[in-house]
Amino acid sequence: MKQLLLKISSLLYGFVLRIRHWMFDVGMLHSEEFDIPILCVGNITVGGTGKTPAVEMLVGYYSKTHNVAVVSRGYGRNTKGYVEVSVEDSYIKVGDEPLQIKRKFPNVPVVVCEKRAYAVARIREEMPDVNMIIMDDGFQHRHIKPYLNIIMVDATRPVERDHLLPYGQLRDTIPSLHRAHYFIVTKCPEDMSPIDMRIQRKVLTFKPSQQVFFTRFRRSVMRTLVEGRPMPLPAGSKIIAMSGIGNSDVFNEELRGRFNVVETLDFDDHHTYRLGDLALMQKALERNPDAVIVTTEKDAIKLFNSRRIPSEVSSRILYESVEIQFVEDAAELFAKLDKDIKYYNNAGYIKGC
Repeated sequence: MKQLLLKISSLLYGFVLRIRHWMFDVGMLHSEEFDIPILCVGNITVGGTGKTPAVEMLVGYYSKTHNVAVVSRGYGRNTKGYVEVSVEDSYIKVGDEPLQIKRKFPNVPVVVCEKRAYAVARIREEMPDVNMIIMDDGFQHRHIKPYLNIIMVDATRPVERDHLLPYGQLRDTIPSLHRAHYFIVTKCPEDMSPIDMRIQRKVLTFKPSQQVFFTRFRRSVMRTLVEGRPMPLPAGSKIIAMSGIGNSDVFNEELRGRFNVVETLDFDDHHTYRLGDLALMQKALERNPDAVIVTTEKDAIKLFNSRRIPSEVSSRILYESVEIQFVEDAAELFAKLDKDIKYYNNAGYIKGC
């Protein structure tokens, strides 16, 4: 009975989505265009596709040649409206992912606002030097018409086998992917063959101009939670895998390939850590006195300034960030992006770029 109700809810959700898309397509709902290139990084699956590493990759690349700003909804924050993120902010105020981006790129403006068209307009007014915006998770927003849509796809959760919420994990319809310009497929297996890539390209692309790139996550060196200093962890070390992300199974399995995972602590995506969670960490460490907790960078952002974590727990928490590593040459993606943006600039939309 429960499965039947979920399927019915999924059908209703899909009907509402299709009506909404149709209203935008025919102009009943308005998509606003701006005079600078907006690169939207999005997905159609709930959580865990790698949007934040992709945003960081784009910010790192384009901040060398452009005055970049990042716009995000700031999911999970307890504030509303337009907030410019500071490195001293709490993730509760601005959201975990925007704070992570800001701490990596302190000189890049990062703004959170649920009304992203308003945020872009305000950035244009208050930060006239900004000549590129990277929008985190705005594919479904549609009140902004981005210049480029870059869609993240999790290779471990094929969209063609999934279903719309709440029966499945899709937050948007597969036909909506026709609005994408680039696809970045993440978490590709080491043994992914050219035939597998060809199948993925056939599933994802609706028109010849769409491009698909295949990637894996590259892990950085382990760092301590308290001081952020590097602490390499020998292969086979005993660890407790802890995460509050969209797809903890992949995170746990990746760690099992390198370490002896004695326990896992899995929380929901964007989880807010409370006293009960700290007690769970402490008990897990007590059961495994020769183990450490390994978590994600996104989770570390939430725990970094917490005064409620006992020192005997915080001193045994490590984290590692992830970067996108292309199966093929990353230069091809950036060459195509650069060409698109150069065309945009030469068309006269941008002044002083």
